[in-house]
Amino acid sequence: MTDAMRNRLFGVAAVLVAAGALAWIAMSDLGDNLVYYWSPTELMTAENAQDATVRLGGMVVPGTMKHDTDKAHLAFDVTDGTTTVSVFSEGNPPQMFREGIGVVVEGQLAGDGVFKSDKVMVKHSNEYEAPDGTIDMKKMQETLADGEARR
Repeated sequence: MTDAMRNRLFGVAAVLVAAGALAWIAMSDLGDNLVYYWSPTELMTAENAQDATVRLGGMVVPGTMKHDTDKAHLAFDVTDGTTTVSVFSEGNPPQMFREGIGVVVEGQLAGDGVFKSDKVMVKHSNEYEAPDGTIDMKKMQETLADGEARR
């Protein structure tokens, strides 16, 4: 066998292995692990909404938040301006969670129309904003001085 034939055979084998691996990935249950991002309108109009784990994104409707700290339950409504979905989440919300902000919740739509979430994520800007300079320096110095006097 010549070197040219050996190189050609190696190339064909490499292509067959790569094609087999690609076919296995395409035929496996990779699609079952995908999480789709939907708005409340898309969630409520989708035919397969109750079967899918999705990320629901929208704004927290002011006046709808109910947080039971004893049981670590959180209920609120999310809207995209057209459709509103009630959300129930177990666990405490992130520190920055409040009404009127953007939020993404991951979970499933239950049969009663309530979105059951196991993960709440707050949308926020990643840009740092410096204080506006209205710090009362005299009050801060007094506070620092009081702290020194207590030591």
